[in-house]
Amino acid sequence: MPIGVLNITHSDNVMLLGSCFAHNMGMRLKESKFNVDVNPFGILYNPLSIAAALNSIIDKKIVDASSPELVQHNGKWHSMMHHGDFSSCSKETTISMINGRISVAHDSLSHLNLLMITFGTAYVYRNASDGRVVGNCHRMPQKMFDRQLLSVDEVVDAMLPVIERLSALSPSLKIMFTVSPIRHLRDGAHDNQLSKAVLLLAIDKLSRRFPDIVLYFPSYEIMLDELRDYRFYADDMVHPSMLAQEYIWECFANSFFTAQTKKINSEIEEVAKALAHRPNDASSSEHHAFIERLLLKIEALATTYPYLDFKNEIEQCNTQLAV
Repeated sequence: MPIGVLNITHSDNVMLLGSCFAHNMGMRLKESKFNVDVNPFGILYNPLSIAAALNSIIDKKIVDASSPELVQHNGKWHSMMHHGDFSSCSKETTISMINGRISVAHDSLSHLNLLMITFGTAYVYRNASDGRVVGNCHRMPQKMFDRQLLSVDEVVDAMLPVIERLSALSPSLKIMFTVSPIRHLRDGAHDNQLSKAVLLLAIDKLSRRFPDIVLYFPSYEIMLDELRDYRFYADDMVHPSMLAQEYIWECFANSFFTAQTKKINSEIEEVAKALAHRPNDASSSEHHAFIERLLLKIEALATTYPYLDFKNEIEQCNTQLAV
């Protein structure tokens, strides 16, 4: 499966949906000041829930008090389509958070340049009462759900019309798929491999069906083939360690960032490191001189790259100068 050709710049509009890996990559892009919308539904793992989320964003589907996905459990209101980040003791608050994120995501679709989708697992949980796939079980009793391994065709059939709809909204849109490098060992080692295989085969079919739209980034393969040593895993022996995350990020950057994009990233990182410096005496003339030089550098970057937002960094400098 070819990776595909794509040059990502800071002026691009990017949206990420999917698993923890999508969240981690989105946070790294945000730290580098890319214009990104990360997981408008919160973290989602299976392709059917991701497809449903995208359809809701396209349709700007508004949730109200009668929406069937809203349930109350353990004193909180949850959406069965959303991550727990949207859960609240107040039903109105949950609805407001959901609709606010859907509205922002919908409005960005027409000028979206890149959509990154990370599949985590091909296993889905269906509500036993009506058969609907849920995005999150919210630790509700297991007897309320039926677990199922999707077939390759079920994944393709769910995503194919979504890609067609997105392409019609934004003809220049590129869609990058990846399979999460995080192993779902609670499914069992063999079942995890079956699940990942389904996802890989489905993405391969989609990339062949839409060769000018769909790209692939092999994060799962990088983790398994290049980062075999257990030092590349976190303490739970499932999630990638910080070292592994950095390696995969570098692979991503080398594959898709232009030389100019890398240069800007380096300048932003230098500013972040300088702001993270903690002096022995914040009121000393030496520290104030250091911050004044840093402020001049930030203001120069803001002038050179007007599409980047340095307001927070400038405010931090001014706060330190006021000490």
